Amino acid sequence: MNRKRILHNFDYYVLLFFMLSFVGWLWEVALFYLTAHTFINRGIYRGPYLPIYGVGGLLLCFCFRRLRKRPFWVFVLSLLACSVLEYLTSYALELRWGVRWWDYSGHFMNINGRICLLGAIIFGLAGTALVCLLLPMYDKIYPKLSRKWRTFLCLLLLAVFIADAAYCAVRPNVGHGISSGG
Repeated sequence: MNRKRILHNFDYYVLLFFMLSFVGWLWEVALFYLTAHTFINRGIYRGPYLPIYGVGGLLLCFCFRRLRKRPFWVFVLSLLACSVLEYLTSYALELRWGVRWWDYSGHFMNINGRICLLGAIIFGLAGTALVCLLLPMYDKIYPKLSRKWRTFLCLLLLAVFIADAAYCAVRPNVGHGISSGG
């Protein structure tokens, strides 16, 4: 792959971050809807995004894109990278607010309830799908959006996210079913 192609514009990564954060939010909402039979806006923020998924996706994009033709290694490395990110995020959130947004204590092979084997495998599979399948599709769709439209979307998404982050820095989303504090 051409090095210039890998070094995309800033808006490429901003849009990818928000797309992955939204997909992560949809995944979590659907998962909790199926298990708890109720809508729960998962995560610390009020908006329909979970930044841990966006950060994790960008991490995988930066680190493993060159391994696209080696899905087994993408799976293993995604499993490890996402597990470390999830563990550290859980720890940092609990340190900052004294609240756990997730707890895998009842799951097989968990570490301090912060990560578990099933979650790690799911993240490995999702990382493989992202790097080997979705990024090539995103790379084809991205240039079809006009520069002006991409810039507008980035500014709008960033403004909403910054306002939400500022609000939630004081009043994080800890309602019923969202965290151990709700």
